[in-house]
Amino acid sequence: MNIDLHTHGKLSKKTDFSLGYFLSMVREASENGLDAIALTEHFNTRRFSDLLDRLDQTFEYIGDYYSVEGLKVFTGMEVDVMETGHILLIGNRAIIRELNDELEPYKEKGSFIPFGRLLDRTDALPLLRIGAHPLRRSTPLAHHPAELLKRLDGFDLNAKDLYEEGSGMAEKVNAFAREIGLPVFAGSDSHQPLQFGSVWNRLAESCETAEELRSRLLPGTHEVEISPCLPVKVKGAQMMKELLKQSMAAG
Repeated sequence: MNIDLHTHGKLSKKTDFSLGYFLSMVREASENGLDAIALTEHFNTRRFSDLLDRLDQTFEYIGDYYSVEGLKVFTGMEVDVMETGHILLIGNRAIIRELNDELEPYKEKGSFIPFGRLLDRTDALPLLRIGAHPLRRSTPLAHHPAELLKRLDGFDLNAKDLYEEGSGMAEKVNAFAREIGLPVFAGSDSHQPLQFGSVWNRLAESCETAEELRSRLLPGTHEVEISPCLPVKVKGAQMMKELLKQSMAAG
């Protein structure tokens, strides 16, 4: 199973969910050989619940994923923590909804939830927990205590960082992960269709739930694939994202 573990369903936090736009992303993911994605929309995006409501109304939910035109779309979200950094949580839609509601007081910049408190709240839940783009200059995770980081399931090798920092970022993330004792998982961080297929994870078996994903990924036997077209894909996606945002701003 080929899966991208860090994706978004909207162009930006400030936009409303569009089913048509989301389907264009799903189709691009499938055309790039993906069998599954984790939909890790920002926890404080505009009207987070609307996204899940619309997917509930439109697609069948099996295990921990929506079946969307043959693509498995696992549910999740990306959470900002107080001390700086982003954490991906992937699991059943009911758990994601409940956690998102609980995080309502922590959704504004300056009031994000402490990292340790988020870990305490989610330790006993059947979730896959990933430290997103751990060495990104704007939202690093390396400053967090190792004893907290070890409670995660792995770190994100992010397509945007590979594009902006170069291929050496892969070794830096892998070295950091080895130091903490965790595996590395690939995520495109796509907000725009063109970015799909830049990086992905290859698993030997298909998965239906977040617990199955976690059991397949924790041993580190999966393969992380990086497309030779990554620079073109990410640059093209960023240019298209800016053009779309400018078009929307112009009305």
